[in-house]
Amino acid sequence: MTTPWFGFHIPSFSYRDTGSEGIFDRVVAQAHAAEAAGFSLVSVMDHLNQIPGIGRQDEPMLEAWPVLAALARETTRVRLGTLVTGVTYRNPALLAKTATTLDVISGGRALFGLGAAWFEGEHVAFGFDFPPIRERMDRLDEALSIIRGMFAHQRSTFHGRHYRVEDVINVPPPVQPGGPRILVGGGGEQRTLRIAARHADLTHWFPMPHEALARKTKLLEQYCEAIDRDPAEIERTMAAPVLVGATEADARALWEALPPDRRNGVVHGTPDHAAEGLQPYLEAGFTGFTFNNNVYRAPEQIAVVGELLRRIAA
Repeated sequence: MTTPWFGFHIPSFSYRDTGSEGIFDRVVAQAHAAEAAGFSLVSVMDHLNQIPGIGRQDEPMLEAWPVLAALARETTRVRLGTLVTGVTYRNPALLAKTATTLDVISGGRALFGLGAAWFEGEHVAFGFDFPPIRERMDRLDEALSIIRGMFAHQRSTFHGRHYRVEDVINVPPPVQPGGPRILVGGGGEQRTLRIAARHADLTHWFPMPHEALARKTKLLEQYCEAIDRDPAEIERTMAAPVLVGATEADARALWEALPPDRRNGVVHGTPDHAAEGLQPYLEAGFTGFTFNNNVYRAPEQIAVVGELLRRIAA
């Protein structure tokens, strides 16, 4: 059984009373706190503007891959990756080269997350094409074929409808044999899970009712069986379905800060109570849980999440 692990996700670069010159120092402080607390992953969003549900579109946003490269020199143990990169923003061969470079400079700690992209307003503002979802899914499948080939081989070729590479060279190769593990973001039942079955080492889903998680798990298993792949090879991870505070009052304050339509079913409490809330997900086979920095801002809050990790990993 895989030991449960936590990821610290950074979707927000808004820090009170902090100008541009101090933003990355705040990011580093949170990454250091997460590493000290026992987190296994530090991730960032791959967006160029802030997204709805986190903040205003004009709030600060740093570009993902330079942040990860800089964090590679500021950390020593945690894996580093995007949660997740949008397939529409970059040529996939260039993206494979970027991720390989991160793996090299981090000493083999890169995690590669990719999804179909969704924020249409950002595409319009920056001049990216925003194809219909069917085409974006086709692009995701083709891009992952290219990226997997470049991770595994110093030279590779792929001809698709949307992308092609011809004897593309990827040297130096990734430090990790076969390249960074690939995470496919999203739980779409018609295409995303089918693509995950083909390409992913990990999936990442949002909290939802247990019956929906069970249905998606079953579909993922069926898609794997259809291509003769063992579904146990794909690690299932999710955004943490619990809120944890040092005291019940602290946890309740975090819960009350959620939009009312997102509070239902969210367990909140001290590490002991939150561990009980995570138990059904652990029993269902989920192994990784990500906690966001727009909720856990201060190092002491991050340390409390580390206490929860120690309880469930014991």
